[in-house]
Amino acid sequence: MRRNLTRSAVPIVLVLLVSACASSKPAALPTASSAASTATSSSVSSTASTSAPSTSAPSTSTAAGVAVDPNTPEVVAPGDIPDNQAFVAFTSADARYSVKVPEGWARTAQGGVVTFTDKYNSVTVTSAPSSSPAPSVDQVKASQLTDVTSDPTFRLIDVRPITRTAGDGVVATYEIGSAANAVTGKKALLAVERYVFVHKGTAVVLTLSGAKGADNVDPWKTVSNSLTWLG
Repeated sequence: MRRNLTRSAVPIVLVLLVSACASSKPAALPTASSAASTATSSSVSSTASTSAPSTSAPSTSTAAGVAVDPNTPEVVAPGDIPDNQAFVAFTSADARYSVKVPEGWARTAQGGVVTFTDKYNSVTVTSAPSSSPAPSVDQVKASQLTDVTSDPTFRLIDVRPITRTAGDGVVATYEIGSAANAVTGKKALLAVERYVFVHKGTAVVLTLSGAKGADNVDPWKTVSNSLTWLG
């Protein structure tokens, strides 16, 4: 009988040993997906802490520490006058002269000054009595630029004699800032050609301007060469 009891106790002991091993099994290692999730959470937290928006005011200085002048004219898209631009004759109110101007441009007149504009391009025509038989370089420098020389953005490039269909004249070339943009407040840098002609006591001034860099050589030559004296 003792032998039978010993044999039946063996399976019971084995079961107890297996249960003990199972209860002492080490904790499972994290899976690849759970590790990736942890790393992602850490990365997001780190990124959020380093990319918080700055509350400091924007700087108005360059890298060199020089203050930026918001009134300084900026170079804008040139806006060339199209090659197929049509021109029409404009005749002065006193019928003393006519000149060709771009067709379709907006026209304004004030105090004897007539201006035709399209974007940054413009043609301004003025006339006044003149006691000089012909304009000279010195005369143009002294009296035909007084309306622009006081502008802080004005920069004279050249004043020289020229010849056109209307006769001998003088052309002054310069750069100047445009009127401030109504939306941005910025000024565009303009390249200007101012022609002065005199005939029988009448001086006609043609001021042709466009954004710096615009290829308006041919249109401006058409306008300046179209001046015709009528009386």
